[in-house]
Amino acid sequence: MVRPGVMGSVLLLAACGSEPPPAPVPEAVPVTLMTVGPREGAGALEVVGTVRLKRETPLAFTSAGQVRGITVREGDRVAAGALLATLDTGPLDAAAAAAAADAARAAADLKRAQRLVAQGWVSQARVESAQAAARSSEAALSAARFNQRNGRIVAPTAGIILRRAAEPGQALAAGTPVLVLGEFASGYVVRLPLSESQMAGVRMGQAARVTLESRPAPLTGVVSEIAGRADERSGTFMVEVRLPADAALRSGMVGRATLMTGGGDGPLLLPATAVFAARAEEGFVWRDEGGVVRARRVALGPVRSEGVVVTAGLAPGDRIVRTGIDRLSEGAKVRPVPAR
Repeated sequence: MVRPGVMGSVLLLAACGSEPPPAPVPEAVPVTLMTVGPREGAGALEVVGTVRLKRETPLAFTSAGQVRGITVREGDRVAAGALLATLDTGPLDAAAAAAAADAARAAADLKRAQRLVAQGWVSQARVESAQAAARSSEAALSAARFNQRNGRIVAPTAGIILRRAAEPGQALAAGTPVLVLGEFASGYVVRLPLSESQMAGVRMGQAARVTLESRPAPLTGVVSEIAGRADERSGTFMVEVRLPADAALRSGMVGRATLMTGGGDGPLLLPATAVFAARAEEGFVWRDEGGVVRARRVALGPVRSEGVVVTAGLAPGDRIVRTGIDRLSEGAKVRPVPAR
């Protein structure tokens, strides 16, 4: 049996030698992290467009008349100088003959006036009038012969017939398109209609990846032309992406172009869930520093469908908290978890 005095001494000694219990270790907060910088699909703009030859030229007769014949059909490939269509030149021949007769008569009138003025029978004003009439007749003859020579359409360069807009026997006004020729030498482009907001990230020489249903591998092109104003009907800006030479390309194909707008030294894009305390074009994000988070001030740009533009405060390679920011404080420990 332990005596009461001994028991009290033991308890007193135990109380003097005990230490306070350790403070509880804060648990790491589970969050999802992301790395700032280019990633697949980051800042990418996808637009559906149409493949065209850069130059698709309407061909027409320079004078009115009836189509005599057309030697090609849509899809035909033609060489430079090939005869494509002819006009009934009967009226043109008659007009040229009449113009030649008028020019001859005016020339004879001029000679006679010059002879008479030398003899004193007419005034110098009569000669000047005859000279003007002769020049006018020569100009009319030149125009008639031009129309006569251009009663045929020849291919200005090698290409493919994209459209046949007339048929033999059809009466046409001057300048009415008969054929549309796609010029091979101009190369292929894909034309993309972009909205005003989409235009903000597009620049000349920008890389684009173009996918076609008929081609297993995408083509890599570059932005070669940006419209100076929007289309009056659709309100969109037409952007052309020049494509590399490929025998499988055809005018009219539908392609999906991905413009790489998120890489390089352009603005970074973050999901809206990563930004807190945003106001007056600035906000904060939680930056991961070896398992501990620190608040980082960032400058904010416009909000896009892909996320919030960050113009300053972060660099590619920084790791920030993507979700779970409402449970954090300065210096909090975090535990990365997979995104759901």
